[in-house]
Amino acid sequence: MTFIAPIVEGHGEVDALPTLLYRIQQSLPSAPAIQVNPPIRVKSGSFLNRPDDFRRHLELATAKASARQGSVLILLDCDDDCPAALGPRLLQEAIAVRNDVTMFVALAHREYETWFLAAARSLRGISGLPHDLEPPPNPDRLRDAKGWLGERMPDGYDPIRHQLVFTRRMDLEQAKSARSFERFCRHVALLLTAPGG
Repeated sequence: MTFIAPIVEGHGEVDALPTLLYRIQQSLPSAPAIQVNPPIRVKSGSFLNRPDDFRRHLELATAKASARQGSVLILLDCDDDCPAALGPRLLQEAIAVRNDVTMFVALAHREYETWFLAAARSLRGISGLPHDLEPPPNPDRLRDAKGWLGERMPDGYDPIRHQLVFTRRMDLEQAKSARSFERFCRHVALLLTAPGG
């Protein structure tokens, strides 16, 4: 059994991320069972820019992970930041707080919802999305993925109402056309299949 203690920034991810992790685990033939701690939700601005907030939330997650010989996953939207720069910096800052727990940082470029755009065909007809929905070109480059979805839904897009529903239904292979999702899946797979994972 692999234990994961996540840190997320959005209300929707609190429910959606554990479901996504379980789906990825089930897609890996030799992966062990996992247990996902209820995610710790942070405000991205405070978490990234206030060292005391960063340390406090990270220490809470690492304490939970350490007690179960598990890992910490930090999942944030990188918005306009460069994931290749922000990800390694956050990981180094996290290791400086606690270096005895396995940690990895995953950045959705630009938003978690970008992954839904990449898997748009698998979401056709769900929550009012068009039955002929096609993904936009280069979903990773599109700003405001939430807005893109909302424009195509009769009642708009609400992360709290829709993020879990879409996470349950999106095709994981389609979503991997978003490079940040492909990287995320690769990191999860390495975590679960590593010796002792």
